[in-house]
Amino acid sequence: MTINSNLSPAEFALFQEYIKEQCGIDFNEEKSYLIESRLSKFLIKFGLTNFEELYRMLNKQKDVGLAEEIIDAITTNETLWFRDKTPWMILEEVLLPAYIDEIRKGQRSKVRIWSAACSTGQEPYSIAMCIDSYLKRFRVQDVTLSQFEILATDISTTVLKLARMGKYDSISMARGLESEYRDTYFRQEGRIWKLADTIKDAVVFRQFNLQNSFIGLGNFDTVFCRYVTIYFSEQFKKVVFSKIANALTEQGVLFIGNSEIFFDYKENYEMTQYKNGAFFRVRGDS
Repeated sequence: MTINSNLSPAEFALFQEYIKEQCGIDFNEEKSYLIESRLSKFLIKFGLTNFEELYRMLNKQKDVGLAEEIIDAITTNETLWFRDKTPWMILEEVLLPAYIDEIRKGQRSKVRIWSAACSTGQEPYSIAMCIDSYLKRFRVQDVTLSQFEILATDISTTVLKLARMGKYDSISMARGLESEYRDTYFRQEGRIWKLADTIKDAVVFRQFNLQNSFIGLGNFDTVFCRYVTIYFSEQFKKVVFSKIANALTEQGVLFIGNSEIFFDYKENYEMTQYKNGAFFRVRGDS
């Protein structure tokens, strides 16, 4: 049997539409090599001769597990600790003081934060470490980390399994993690760094597709949706940010990636610039 692992234009069109329907990622023709390289292993695994056979298999069997494997393979799980500096500065200098003050005044009992497209966990764990470090640094004793509910979601079940473990190799640890956080919240065990249970337990991980309804997730005070919508079509990107606006509490905040461009924010958000950073607060009439 001869395997043709070259993706034809017709096969690219089939998988482009399939991937778009499954998770919203919109590949252009320049990225066809990604589909080819990441899905070719399935041709070998199932003894198929070309990508059209794989596509037909997907549609014929309606195998949820196989569909998840395909999406796992195709999604980009690029992440690092404390990615960009400004969201963490804004969290510490603007949001946390306000949240703590509201808890003390009895205006709220908890704060809910969502890390969407969390990959292997660096972003939500960074959020937990940032909060815990702030509380300790300013000797806050009447508000605890347990009053901050951090939900982390991703479409990939594979990366979520890794995230829940809270274990990272030296290469992952070197990507954005300052030694102060490493020494405080991690313990080295051979070649692996193990995250402290206090931080690991502060995050709840859940498999979630951003195409689905957000209603079951509840409402959030802050949402980190960073470097994921860059892979979406403009139409789907608008849908996602609109759904996030509906999921935010009054005065709720959205963070996107520093290098991302959000042109159509005025319908649902007001942009606030702080020092050299920015965040988006949901409009009261949204």
